Amino acid sequence: MQRYSFATLVNVADGLPVATHLPILVEQQGDEVMLSSHLAKANHQSNDLLNDKSLVIFTEPHAYIAPKLYEKELNVPTWNYIAIHAYGKAQIVESEAEQLRELERMISFYDNAYLKQWSGLPLDYKLKLCKGIVMFKIKVTDLQGKKKLSQNRTETDRQSIINAFSHSNDVNQQTIADYMSKDLAANQQL
Repeated sequence: MQRYSFATLVNVADGLPVATHLPILVEQQGDEVMLSSHLAKANHQSNDLLNDKSLVIFTEPHAYIAPKLYEKELNVPTWNYIAIHAYGKAQIVESEAEQLRELERMISFYDNAYLKQWSGLPLDYKLKLCKGIVMFKIKVTDLQGKKKLSQNRTETDRQSIINAFSHSNDVNQQTIADYMSKDLAANQQL
């Protein structure tokens, strides 16, 4: 979740799901996982954050699996992926001081070099920015990992995919190969 922290926030408004793609800070606090981010006040989803639970979907890495990588010709293409679904109730961060701290944490995580520039900006400018956003935190109450790493395939097929992806120039394919190798090794130890 921290490595692939650009996620999708989903809430329900008038019986329909609404989604926004956001950078999410993920923090482990003891046994709890806390998520934090912000939406523009102009984003209508900011009005629905407190309605019921929120779902945050982290959806990386992923890679297309071509049928040519399988041992048998009678196959169809598919997709391997890892995803995390995090559920929890959003809480709005009201305090300007806490909003500024959260923005600085986000800047430190995503663009630490900008922190020096940010520190030199006038306080009234920063507070004006805070007035245009809705800062929120979500305490995760349900965390569900999803993975499809060809675990339904033969060891020969899995090894073929790992070999092809390990030598690929595509970073997602290389990452999927690494996860598949670990998954294959773990299953062989059972």
